[in-house]
Amino acid sequence: MLKAHSFHIPVMGIGFTIDTPLKVSRFGIDSVISLVDDILLEKLRKMYCDKFDIRYTEITDKMEDFRAKRITSYLNLIQELSQKKFEEFKNSTSETANTIKGYFNRLPNTSSFKQEFHRLTQNRFDLEEIRIWVMENMPMGSIDVNIMTKVDKDNYIGKEKLSTEFNDAHAALRGFANSSLASSVVLSAGMNPRLYSYIEQFDDFYPDTDAYLKKKIVLKVSDYRSALIQGKFLAKKGIWVSEYRIESGLNCGGHAFATDGYLMGPILEQFKSNKKALTTEVHQLMIGALEKKGRPVPKSPLPLTISAQGGVGTSDEHNFIRNYYEVESVGWGTPFLLVPEASTVDKRTLDQLTAAKEEDLYLSNISPLGIPFHSLKGNTKDMEKEKNLAKGRPGSACPKKFVALNKEYKAEGLCTASRQYQHLKILELEKESVSSEEYQRRYAKITEKSCTCVGLGTSALLAYGLDTKTEGEGVSICPGPNMAYFSKIASLSEMQDHIYGNENLISRKDRPHMFVKELSIYLNYLEDQIEETRRTITKKQKQYLLKFATNLREGIGYYEELFTSSAKEFAFSKAKILYDFLCGKDALKELVKAIEKLEPAKV
Repeated sequence: MLKAHSFHIPVMGIGFTIDTPLKVSRFGIDSVISLVDDILLEKLRKMYCDKFDIRYTEITDKMEDFRAKRITSYLNLIQELSQKKFEEFKNSTSETANTIKGYFNRLPNTSSFKQEFHRLTQNRFDLEEIRIWVMENMPMGSIDVNIMTKVDKDNYIGKEKLSTEFNDAHAALRGFANSSLASSVVLSAGMNPRLYSYIEQFDDFYPDTDAYLKKKIVLKVSDYRSALIQGKFLAKKGIWVSEYRIESGLNCGGHAFATDGYLMGPILEQFKSNKKALTTEVHQLMIGALEKKGRPVPKSPLPLTISAQGGVGTSDEHNFIRNYYEVESVGWGTPFLLVPEASTVDKRTLDQLTAAKEEDLYLSNISPLGIPFHSLKGNTKDMEKEKNLAKGRPGSACPKKFVALNKEYKAEGLCTASRQYQHLKILELEKESVSSEEYQRRYAKITEKSCTCVGLGTSALLAYGLDTKTEGEGVSICPGPNMAYFSKIASLSEMQDHIYGNENLISRKDRPHMFVKELSIYLNYLEDQIEETRRTITKKQKQYLLKFATNLREGIGYYEELFTSSAKEFAFSKAKILYDFLCGKDALKELVKAIEKLEPAKV
């Protein structure tokens, strides 16, 4: 299949890319919609039906399987509207020789669509022939979806627990599977065996007699071992993973799934070295499963691609990731928060993002999922949380309950950011005999959680002037550290030009290389882990910290060799990059000394 671009826009939060495909797919740009919040999807479906004069019938929460039906209906609408915009764009682009050339001039030279166009026109330029070819071959961006596999809450009618297929992630998968889309579902947040097994039930995930997959699987992973385990698990069920999307463990936006000190470069190197073996191994497993099921068996392995994302900010970094590690596409997330033509962010939050500096962007513990979460200081959802604390009413009302996953106090589950959970947890704490200092420390840990499942979607409602009575107006925002270096609103064409090296949107001269930035975040993370375990460290925890540090040291060594022997894209900055790694190595030595001094508690 011909591709127009070498970048994609990953899922961002819950609402920030909720309608991004409608804005960018006609230009051949792939993007990803979050399927967490079916309530938000239904509100936007009504809005777009009203806007385009399409009949709207509400899918209420009284209907059977309403979550899956809402998701299917929204995705079908976005597909229909995006296809219409794409056809209009194709018609306008192919009207004259100048508009055709103008379109192709904006594409990177690596674009397979552009390369094919040049082959077609290198000897002659027949406008009518070219018009027909463009109309038949111009690629539309893929309308992909994201499911966080662990956000798979049980659902109930009254006190009666529904069967597993009505769990949140299961219903989201069914909603996508039943849609008219021919695209990919990005599965993130780790392996969910029950959900993975549920994929077997849908024909669109299996190859047909022409080895075509209507619905594809993309696994978002942060290490090779996890990718291999998940890929083999699915292959044994006859399900092919079409893409492994490697995301930096910490140098990304949203939830941060820290590896055990494995850095992005060495991980990408491992995928590059093992791609052929990975393809062969999972293909053999898939063949056996398909034969047992009596389904069509591809004669050769289906396409398997590698993509990468997390912290990329310059055309040099983009090109290096693409060329050296041989990845199909590079994800640009955080910078697109400042592109209203691509993402959906309210005005107040946009102003906060443009003004953000390094000290305003931090790796927090506010997520109810218990996973480190990138956040922006001063966001209105956190301000709302602080007001509730000041009133003596910690926690959120929890109107949507998408992450009501904690079952300490209630079989149906509670969100750890909810008022009910925090009240019960604080009562429990008050019954313990602890020092004032220990009480305050544990009280702060309980109350720091924020209602992100609402906050990450509210921005879209505010941006479109929709009702926020249920949600309130507090906005959570989850940019990666890269946001500190992008400080102005940009058009879509400006951001594309920046990605491809035709323009520079970064005015600062002190932005570190993405690999250096990732290392610094990992060093800070290790320092925090040392501090966290200092009081009552065990022998096992100490061994983990030392192993973490060893992996970081090996990663630094890998980078030093890489930038000494290759990386021609960074000829003018190589000395500074190598110096930064040297500084990182020195900082790591000090952290190792601190770990070695820790005395495990005697049992």
